[in-house]
Amino acid sequence: MTAVTAVTDHTEHERERDEPPAKPSSTDGTPGEARNAGETSTAGETPASGEARHGSSEGVWDDGLIARRGGATSSSGAPSGGPSGAPSVTPSVAPSGAPSGTSAPSSTSASSSTYCGTSTSSGASSSTSSGISTAYEGPLRARLDALRELVGLSRTRLDSATLAEAGRVLDEAAARRRLSGRHTVVAIAGATGSGKSTLFNALAGVTISETGVRRPTTAAPIGCSWTDGAAGLLDRLGIPGRLRRRPLQGPDLNTLEGLVLIDLPDHDSAVGEHRAHVDRILALVDAVIWVVDPEKYADAMLHERYLRPMAGHAEVTFVVLNQVDRLPGDAADQVLDDLRRLLDEDGIALGEHGEPGATVLSLSALTGEGVDELRDSLGQFTKERGAAARRIAADLDAAADELWPVYAAGAGTHGGRGGVRIGLSEEAREEFADRLADAVGAAAAGQAAERAWRRNAGKACGTPWLRLWRWYEAQRSPLNVGWPATREPADEEATARQRVEHAVRTVADEAASGLPQPWGQAVREAAVRGAEGLPEALDELTVSAGVPEGRPPRPGWWPVAVFAQAAMTMLQVVGGLWLVAQIIGIAVPNLGVPVLLMLAGIVGGPCVEWGSRMAARGPARRYGADAERRLREAAAGCGRARVLDPVAAELLRYLEVREQYVRVTGAVVG
Repeated sequence: MTAVTAVTDHTEHERERDEPPAKPSSTDGTPGEARNAGETSTAGETPASGEARHGSSEGVWDDGLIARRGGATSSSGAPSGGPSGAPSVTPSVAPSGAPSGTSAPSSTSASSSTYCGTSTSSGASSSTSSGISTAYEGPLRARLDALRELVGLSRTRLDSATLAEAGRVLDEAAARRRLSGRHTVVAIAGATGSGKSTLFNALAGVTISETGVRRPTTAAPIGCSWTDGAAGLLDRLGIPGRLRRRPLQGPDLNTLEGLVLIDLPDHDSAVGEHRAHVDRILALVDAVIWVVDPEKYADAMLHERYLRPMAGHAEVTFVVLNQVDRLPGDAADQVLDDLRRLLDEDGIALGEHGEPGATVLSLSALTGEGVDELRDSLGQFTKERGAAARRIAADLDAAADELWPVYAAGAGTHGGRGGVRIGLSEEAREEFADRLADAVGAAAAGQAAERAWRRNAGKACGTPWLRLWRWYEAQRSPLNVGWPATREPADEEATARQRVEHAVRTVADEAASGLPQPWGQAVREAAVRGAEGLPEALDELTVSAGVPEGRPPRPGWWPVAVFAQAAMTMLQVVGGLWLVAQIIGIAVPNLGVPVLLMLAGIVGGPCVEWGSRMAARGPARRYGADAERRLREAAAGCGRARVLDPVAAELLRYLEVREQYVRVTGAVVG
């Protein structure tokens, strides 16, 4: 009778798959699954079309910082992404562990709902409207939004392999969101001979999965649904209609209402295709029941390949020690305690004393001992309808841990675990400006301007005889020592270029310190790109913003000094002419007055020049300082526009993505 039940169920599945999805179904539930399967296939998208939509959506994202928030809107004017307004763009990547030839879940599109949307496609409306898990709202929804934003911001800075797992989590969350929230998909996994299929049949109350001594016995995943409407979930797992079953109708049917149980092939099977099935489905189900036996419960492959990497999924994990009927006396308790010890070493939290964690039980699927306890645990677990959300939250945690080195390793106080401050300090900016000023010779330009002011004052207020002597010396000199100075030699220009390059490298290293390697590299590249042509621009600034052309401005007291110097010169001339006139007999001899006049002019002229020089010292210094300041500010402005601003933009992008990363981890950002 049992065999007839299984064959009848299989026949009904095959018949209903060929019927139109809108045809009324009978009350046994099996045609209802076929109807939902038909609807899902109608609304679903092929992997090729999903990848095409991914490729077309990549153009939405821009390399800018803020423009993406206001510009990415749909044709109707609504945001094209989730409720936060972030564009719904994820990398088109296949789930890890999927075998070749297995299509990855399709990404979200405008015609179907996303993980946080409320509208559904016409084909999937029956499955989503029947029970959407409210656990997707609130913190989990915010974390998924943050991960989607994080991936979009990082696509131009990180390679696709780094973001592959994050993209897979987003794709799987969106795919699971579109399907029924009142079902819980649980896989039974284990090693060869552990009794998975026997436990599967014991829970279903009917022989569905083949058991026997031949290894491996289970060649393909088999699905069993306790409630209608699970066809879309089984389609997502790639389980064909001929391998879908219903449990035995009985009083225990309501205990596991909403359960979709999957019997997997052996994870240690010698057939590579079987292992591929296990890896693919384990990445898609809501929870896992690991079945171990007293002989291989400590198998290294099980712990190192599956249990230890999935330690963060403890809340959706059951570990069942099967075949305890083979252990004499209290040996079963000893083996169970040792199993708990191994799980603790794997980092798996155990759900004991009401604490969240993995459920560890011992039973015998062959004799039925402990099966009722597992059934009750599964029933309570399924009625909570939170397994899908907990699985996605655990996947988010795993993806966040994997992305830790590229977002937060060595980061500062804004969400990182370290204490290094991110960004350029004022000291670093000032040091960069000082190096650029030194490269353009701002101090030398100021000194040249000060000397020019003093020289101009000397020309205006000096004695004519001294000025004549200086002109004579200048004519005799083979070098032009006048102002402005000649162009720097080639070796000095090369030295100035090296100073500019050194300044850029130093400020880039300062800005990149404490950043994860990809973002530190992006900061350095931004600085190098900005430094292209910087030496030439600084050379132009030296000419345009350096010492101004023409004579320095004259203060108000200069005419008085010039008049006094002219008076002293006139006294010398008058006294000299008077003496000459006395010598040739034209004037009355009187040496006292002309000598006094000449002495007054000879002494007074240098005194006026010395006084003017002292009075010119302050204005000359201020004039030189002003010339140095102008050149320094011009060089700093050029360096800021070409180097500091691009570096600041990269730092701002990193701070933004790190803030999103902190939200992905579930932490609260103040």
